[in-house]
Amino acid sequence: MSQQPPVRVERGEDGVATLRLDRPKVNAMSLELLVALREAADGLTADPPGAVVVTGGDRVFAAGAEISEFGGPDEARRIGAAFRDALGAVAAIPRFTVAAITGVALGGGCELALACDWRICADNARLGQPEILLGIIPGGGGTQRLPRLVGPARAKEIILTGRQVKAEEALRIGLVDEVVPAGDVQARAAEKARELATGAVVAQGLAKQAVDEGIETTLAWGLDRELQLFEQVFTTDDSQVGVRSFLEQGPGKATFTGR
Repeated sequence: MSQQPPVRVERGEDGVATLRLDRPKVNAMSLELLVALREAADGLTADPPGAVVVTGGDRVFAAGAEISEFGGPDEARRIGAAFRDALGAVAAIPRFTVAAITGVALGGGCELALACDWRICADNARLGQPEILLGIIPGGGGTQRLPRLVGPARAKEIILTGRQVKAEEALRIGLVDEVVPAGDVQARAAEKARELATGAVVAQGLAKQAVDEGIETTLAWGLDRELQLFEQVFTTDDSQVGVRSFLEQGPGKATFTGR
């Protein structure tokens, strides 16, 4: 076991929580780390901040799974389930999540970035799903989340070749949303998170839920679900504040409380 926690959560006074992988040297995603990641994400769901930055630090996001733990089908089942639980918990955080990608985000690291709502990467970062080079396939959501972002043809090419995608291409194909100089990644991710953390965060969470659930099913089901959540959002204090502020002062003047 590691002497220090492999995942840490730091909550700032600005409403932004930072979920940080901390398993030197390359944040290899061991079973221990995945359990800690799931617990951290569950905690952020139970007591949500305003927004979340997911990071591996200044030098590397995450190089992928801990290969030394691989074995046969039994180990694969255990590791795959741990990835699904951990990354599913990250995706389910009811707040805007920003992946701050430095260095490499490969394999499970790329899949962690895919589980976030927004991806900001360094201009020298590299992303990819290199599992095929080991004779295996992605097992942490890469075959499902990647095609939803970049389309099935591009996803198949990236996964079947195992190649690493550089920042400029990642931005062009929609794999990441912003590219900034390497030294600015953390600051820009925090800035983006703060933009959302000062808004109507409960409504943001419901809108995120509507998008995430609706994209998985039919348009008709999604419209019904949107209507349910639209009704629910009017039970929040922020909806009353926002509507009243609009009527009295015009758009964009409301100060929300997050309730």
